Amino acid sequence: VVDPTSVQGSGDVKYHLGMTGRFQTRSGEDLAVVLASNPSHLEAVDPIVEGMTRAKHDLLGFGNHDKVLPVLLHGDAAFAGQGVVAETLQLSEVNGYRTGGTIHIVVNNQIGFTTPPKAGRSTTYATDVAKVIQAPVFHVNGDDPEACVRVMHLAFAYRQAFYKDIVIDLVCYRRWGHNEGDEPAYTQPLMYSQIQERRSVRKLYLESLLNRGELTVEEAEASFADFRARLQGAFDQTKSSAPDESPKAARPPEPEGVLPHVETGVERDRLEQIHKVMTTIPEGFEPHPKLRKQVEKRAEMFDKDAIDWAGGEALAFGSLLLEGVRVRLSGQDSRRGTFSQRHSVLVDYRNEEEYVPLNHLGEGQASFRSLDSILSEFAVMGFEYGYSIANGDALVCWEAQFGDFVNGAQVVVDQFVAAGEDKWHQESGLVLLLPHGYEGQGPEHSSARLERFLTLCAEDNIQVAVPTNAAQYFHLLRRQMHRSVRKPLVVMTPKSLLRHPAARSTVSQFTEGSFLETIDDAIENPQDVKRIVLCTGKVAYGLQAERDEQKLPIPVVRVEQLYPFPLNQLLEIFERYPNATSLCWAQEEPENMGAWGFVFHNLSTRLPDRLDLTYAARVESASPATGSAKIHEQEQQELIHKALGL
Repeated sequence: VVDPTSVQGSGDVKYHLGMTGRFQTRSGEDLAVVLASNPSHLEAVDPIVEGMTRAKHDLLGFGNHDKVLPVLLHGDAAFAGQGVVAETLQLSEVNGYRTGGTIHIVVNNQIGFTTPPKAGRSTTYATDVAKVIQAPVFHVNGDDPEACVRVMHLAFAYRQAFYKDIVIDLVCYRRWGHNEGDEPAYTQPLMYSQIQERRSVRKLYLESLLNRGELTVEEAEASFADFRARLQGAFDQTKSSAPDESPKAARPPEPEGVLPHVETGVERDRLEQIHKVMTTIPEGFEPHPKLRKQVEKRAEMFDKDAIDWAGGEALAFGSLLLEGVRVRLSGQDSRRGTFSQRHSVLVDYRNEEEYVPLNHLGEGQASFRSLDSILSEFAVMGFEYGYSIANGDALVCWEAQFGDFVNGAQVVVDQFVAAGEDKWHQESGLVLLLPHGYEGQGPEHSSARLERFLTLCAEDNIQVAVPTNAAQYFHLLRRQMHRSVRKPLVVMTPKSLLRHPAARSTVSQFTEGSFLETIDDAIENPQDVKRIVLCTGKVAYGLQAERDEQKLPIPVVRVEQLYPFPLNQLLEIFERYPNATSLCWAQEEPENMGAWGFVFHNLSTRLPDRLDLTYAARVESASPATGSAKIHEQEQQELIHKALGL
């Protein structure tokens, strides 16, 4: 039974929509069934389902694999051809991603739209990819319903006994081609001439029952009549529920934009408690000698009143954990941190035993999971997205090793993160942590493609932020869980700023306040200002350093949140400089990348007439960054000079 009110959203074609329902078992009990929404990127939904399942398992508690079962339906061409299938299979036995075994049903139609198997794969069977995890594969004749049922029983029993994946290759065909409404004889005339002559499964099975004496002709006719009546009833009900008139596009609601601030400060005593646990090595535990020195150095931060980026993150995670909010962080090398900054899991130098400080904060705290993922962006981000929609009360973070690598999960970003709420009313609070910044490390280690995310921004669908100090990052993470709404959050996190003294924050900045969408500069005489520089991220510190050295009365205003765009806040800041006539947007990225186009679109028509909007950026480029550190420095100096009007 399907609950018609459970259909998720109305902004997609009907065969993409998810829904919930219940199945009544022979014992009379109800079994809840959830059908996940999915896009036409076919297998992209696989890791989302696994993440949803894992979230349910974690909510139920360890050892509840019997209560939630993931079932994935695949096409033969997609199972063999789409790499996310192999990535998802690789997750099945990895710590932090196990879901107690998945039943994979491959509906093997022997045709991928118009592509035959010999053009669609190099393996003998479409299911051979499952051999990478040594999953049992059952090939079963789709024309034999009883054999199919026996295999399904066997697959379920195997899963419940061993909690491992199992695959069923259901060998069958599409009678009417792709979507049962195509003309397959255009491309496969010989196969479809045989299919046209082949009797249907119903007729074949009916003959078998009659020949075995298990059904009389009269019973068969009565059964068929009952079946047709049920089909007709379902058709009539569907037809009668259709709207009388053709639907008309409704005007979308006006975006809310920047939401009111949420107080996210934490009392000093609690911060000290978290900091002490994070910087105390248990007795008998021996970390690497270099790491011990790092921990000891971090212990001095409170006394020096200078909390760095990793310290601010730990305080955010720890304070949420003490408030009962589960925190899950995953990505390649996320436990240590790509830049050796996090060290959320300590490893004993002698025996590799592990210690997770954030799980030792105090009684009643929520659990913290920090996971080194498989070398995948697509499947792992999909998994975390699925986890976030199934448990909206958890802070779920996926971190790219370098922000550039997020392009490996572009399908998940486009089809789920950016559009899931609009298409399916599917809310997610997933946080994407993307190291971004030009440090002279080349085109694959500089840009998280900020421009791509800004292109996807509409209808308050996501949040895009570029925090520039530890306290801002702290308040941003806490805001994500203390707001009443859940929206995906894209954070351009730093690299060099992880240890930059200017990006550190005082303890008082953590005990009060909230995340600031914009940060004005401290200029003694605002009336002397003729030029304002606007920017995001690390370049602000370079601009300020050069400005101070040249003794220029130029405020460097930071946009910490790009979407929703804080237009009104910026206009208020500009009013503080009544004599300014020039406004320059400065960015490290090339002119055709970064936020310049987005900022121009949102700002240019709303500026006071006295302000002339210009920009300073690297020249247009097909590549995000140069591979030469020396050329990088030259470009950086040139854009800073241009921004300051030098």
